[in-house]
Amino acid sequence: MAVDRTPASIRTSIDESIAQLVFDSASQQLADLWRHDPTSGTASFVTSRLERISAHLILTTFRVAILRSFTVEPIVPLLRAEAFAYGIDLRVHVGDFNTYVQDMLDPESSLYRFAPDAVILAVRSEQVAPELGRDFADFSSEASRDAAERIISGYEQWIGAFRKHSQAALIVHSLERPTSPSFGIFDSQTESMQSGLLRKVNSELRRIASELRGVYVLDYDALTSRYGSAHWHDEQRWLTARLPIAAGQLIHMAREWVRFLVPLSGRTCKVLVVDLDNTLWGGVIGEDGMAGIKIGPEYPGAAYQALQRALLDLFRKGIVLAICSKNNPGDAMEALEKHPGMLLRTKHFAAMRINWNDKAQNLREIAQELNVGIDALGFLDDNPVECQQIRSALPEIMVIDLSHHDLSKNPMAYASAVRDCAVFERLTLSAEDKHRTTMYIEQKQRERVERTFQSKEDFFCNLGQEAELEPVTELTLARVAQLTQKTNQFNLTTRRYTEPQISEMAKQPQWQISSIKVRDRFGDHGLVGVAITRDHGDDCEIDTFLLSCRVIGRTVETALLAHLAGAAEQRGRKRLIGWFLPTKKNAPAQDFYEQHGFDRQEVSEAGSLWTLDLARSTVRSPEWIKVKVTESIAGGK
Repeated sequence: MAVDRTPASIRTSIDESIAQLVFDSASQQLADLWRHDPTSGTASFVTSRLERISAHLILTTFRVAILRSFTVEPIVPLLRAEAFAYGIDLRVHVGDFNTYVQDMLDPESSLYRFAPDAVILAVRSEQVAPELGRDFADFSSEASRDAAERIISGYEQWIGAFRKHSQAALIVHSLERPTSPSFGIFDSQTESMQSGLLRKVNSELRRIASELRGVYVLDYDALTSRYGSAHWHDEQRWLTARLPIAAGQLIHMAREWVRFLVPLSGRTCKVLVVDLDNTLWGGVIGEDGMAGIKIGPEYPGAAYQALQRALLDLFRKGIVLAICSKNNPGDAMEALEKHPGMLLRTKHFAAMRINWNDKAQNLREIAQELNVGIDALGFLDDNPVECQQIRSALPEIMVIDLSHHDLSKNPMAYASAVRDCAVFERLTLSAEDKHRTTMYIEQKQRERVERTFQSKEDFFCNLGQEAELEPVTELTLARVAQLTQKTNQFNLTTRRYTEPQISEMAKQPQWQISSIKVRDRFGDHGLVGVAITRDHGDDCEIDTFLLSCRVIGRTVETALLAHLAGAAEQRGRKRLIGWFLPTKKNAPAQDFYEQHGFDRQEVSEAGSLWTLDLARSTVRSPEWIKVKVTESIAGGK
C-alpha cells in the first residue's frame, strides 16, 4: 500500500512527532513539507511549529532587519520557512513603512536596537526616485539628470551612516527599470532616458557597495526579469495594500533574500557530491553503454550538459566536486574520460566513490578523505529512495532531490535546481576558492609521499614547508573573514566575524589580527590560518585561533602559536590566555592548549580557559618550517 505523503498527512505526522517529543523527526518532516508545498499556508504552519521546537534543534540563529518602501509582511513567513530549510532560525525585524532613511540615520532607531546580523534595504524606484518613474515626462532632461545625482548622493549618505552605526551586512535592492517607459521605444535609444538613468544609479550603487565592506547589491531588475515583469507585478495589490508583488511571486522574493542570508550565516556547503546515471548523464552506463547514454548539445542530452555546465560554474568558484555512484568503476570511468559530450572530466572531481556500497557510508568516506565535516557536503541524485535514505542516515547533508516538483520528468530543470540552491552561493571569491580542487589533488600527492617515510619528522623535513605571517590587509580581509565563518574543525572558539567587524577590530590598537599562508614543494595552500588576539593588562587573550583542514597536523599550528607568544612578549605581555569552546565539530582542537604547555585555569559550561606563562614558555616554531614574518607584526619566537 502506498504511503500517504500529502501535505495534510505530513502535517499530522509532524504534530504527532512534536507531541511525542521526537523533535529531530519533526524538523526533518517540516523541511520535507516545505520542499513539497512552498506556499503561504505551509509557511505559517512551519513557522508556528518552529517556534515550539527550535530550542530543541541545532539551528543557526540569524537576525535580519528589513527596511522597506512597500508591504513585506506577507513575505516574512515565507522567508523564515525558506531559511529554516537551510538550517537557519531567522529572527526578523520589519521597519516602519517608508522610514528607511530615518532608520539608517538615527543611531537610536529601532533598527540599531534590534542589533541585526544583516539588513535588507528593499526600496522601489517609484518611492526613492519618483522623477525617474511615472513622472519622468514631467521633468526636463537636466532635472532628470540632477535627480539621478541626488539619488546617488542620498544612497551614499544613508549607507555611510549605516556603516558608522552598525557592522551588520547590508543588502541593497537595485532600482527597477520601468516595464513601460514614458517615451516608449525611444527610451532605449539614449542613456539620458529613464532606463539609462536608472542603469547609472544602479552602477553607482555597485560602486558604493564595492567601496564599503559588507555591502551587497541585490539585482532586483534581473529578479523581476527572471520571472517575467508582467507576472511579477500586481497593480491592484499595490494600490490597495502597497504590495507590488503578485501573490505567486512572493516566494521568489523570499528565496532571493535567502540566497544572501545563507552565505552570510555560514550555512554554505564546500562540496557537492553527484550521482552519475540519470543525473550527470541520461541513461544507465552499465546497461546502455557509453554510446547509449545521453549527454551532448542536442536534446535530450542537452539537459545533462546544462547540468554539467552548472557544476563547472560551481567548480570555478571554489565548490569542490565529488562522485558517489552505484556503478561498475570501469564503465563509469570510461564515460568520464572518453565520452565526447562530457564537460566534466576526472580532473574536476576531488574524490570518487564508484562502487556498490551503501551511499551513506561512501559519503562519510568522502568527507573524511576531503577532511571536511559531513555538514559541508551537498548531495545531488535523481533517485528519491537514495535521497530519503541519505536524509535519514545523514541529516546534516544538504540533499538536492531531483525527484521533487516533477524534476525527474524534466531533466532540463536539473541545472536550475543546482543554481537555485543557496548553499553554493558566495558573496566573495578568494584566490584559494578558485584553485581549491587543485589544492586537494596536491594534498593527495603529499599523502602518498608521507606513507613512504618512517617518521612524521622525516616527512615534515622533506615537505619543505614555508609559512608567511602578516597582519590582515585590504587584500586579505575577505579571506580572513571567510575563514572565521567557515572553519569548524580546528577552531578553538568558532567565533564568526564579518568583513566590517574584522576591519573595525584591525583599527583598534589593542587588537592584533594575523594571517598565515603556507606553501610546500607540492604547491601553495594559500591563506589557511587566522589568529585574533587582544591585549588587556598583562595578558594577551587569544580570541580566535583557526586553521584550514588542509594543514591540520603539519605543525603549522605550532608555528602560528609561537609567533603569537613571541609577539605578545615583545609587547610587554606576561601571559597568553585563551578559551577552548567545544562544539560538535572542533574536537581536533580540544587538546591544543594542553599539548603546548598551557595550564587549565577555569572550566565552565561554555568551555575551558587556559594560560601560558610567557617567561617559562617552551613554544618554538618547528625547525622544518621556514617562517617569514612581515615587519609590522614581527616578534615571533
